[in-house]
Amino acid sequence: MSFANLDLKAMKEWRRAIHQNPELGFEEFNTSRLVTDCLRSWGYEVHTGLAVTGVVGQLVFGDGSGPRLGLRADMDALPLQEQTSLPWQSRTPGKMHACGHDGHTAILLGAAKALAGSHATGTGMGNGTLNLIFQPAEEVGGGGGAQRMMEEGLFDRFPCDAVFGLHNMPGTPVGQCFFRSGPFMCSSDKVNIRFTGKGGHGAMPQLALDPTQPLAATVQGLQSLIGRNIDPLHCGVISVGRIAAGESYNIIPEQAELDLSVRALQPQVRDILCQRIKALAEHQAQAYDCTVQIRYEAGYPVLINSEAETRLVEAVAIEVFGVDNVDANGAPLTASEDFAYMLEQVPGCYLMIGNGDNGYTDGARLGPCSVHNPHYDFNDECLSGGGQLWVKLAERYFSRR
Repeated sequence: MSFANLDLKAMKEWRRAIHQNPELGFEEFNTSRLVTDCLRSWGYEVHTGLAVTGVVGQLVFGDGSGPRLGLRADMDALPLQEQTSLPWQSRTPGKMHACGHDGHTAILLGAAKALAGSHATGTGMGNGTLNLIFQPAEEVGGGGGAQRMMEEGLFDRFPCDAVFGLHNMPGTPVGQCFFRSGPFMCSSDKVNIRFTGKGGHGAMPQLALDPTQPLAATVQGLQSLIGRNIDPLHCGVISVGRIAAGESYNIIPEQAELDLSVRALQPQVRDILCQRIKALAEHQAQAYDCTVQIRYEAGYPVLINSEAETRLVEAVAIEVFGVDNVDANGAPLTASEDFAYMLEQVPGCYLMIGNGDNGYTDGARLGPCSVHNPHYDFNDECLSGGGQLWVKLAERYFSRR
């Protein structure tokens, strides 16, 4: 496998420059400017301003009469203090690229430069339109950057017949990748439940209505929803992330509340969990003579890869990584991703590429380190494979039709 058409030196420089200057969702002004300047210098028609800092670079091959392909990378960082002590560590206190979006952006830029070279020489490509989507605010949750770009006309202005995206996976060896057709990543919803009773003295509970009782009963009952309302062969996750009640040990509070993270791999499971969580909290409140307010915030939907596009990725990935390093029936993930919005509107595939051993402390390797961790760093060794995957995918997509 040759990577001669990729500028790996520049890809590493872009990645580390972005890493040193992290920007949160809808604030990626410097990153957006770097992307824009690169694309324009290579001959792309560049469009800016979608979802504030989003960028779309467009390149037409041949007479443009062929299919329209979308490749997407996310650009935003996280509100986290980096603890790697690497030479390219974040220069901005309280912000870091702890999910690898710096690497995703560098991968797509590297592919963009290589594909622009193919366009200039007229070799290796057929007819069609390439849309490179550099998206802000994947980490925002709820109304993330993908949804906002679409609301502002992304696929109306830049129609795509298929769209593809990738993410790095710590712990999976560099040079390997996995994905699957159908549901691949979970939906993600946030639920706030507030019980209201009647406050009182801890010594005289008979004069109060204790809201911690329906709260405790609800927490106990939540996991029964997974165990008894969901098909054992399906996936659902309910996690209690926050519980709050009271100010003093001898005062029965008037209110008690909890926040939940709710995830599902099938849309129908997501609907069932929504219905059952609401019913459970309402009935527990009634049982203890309290009232309840439920705020259910729908987040990212289930990410569903389409069959034909997944098979295309499989063929290209085998060419790039080798058949033994490609798992086209990989295990689904309980994490969530706003690329799911794009896949609701356009067929496509989202895949994971290995990020290997990527944890650091005091500048020394720790081994595999989860994303959203202050010791995480994107592994530059997987820039080449990711970039080659996008180049080969575009070549095959435009030449096969």
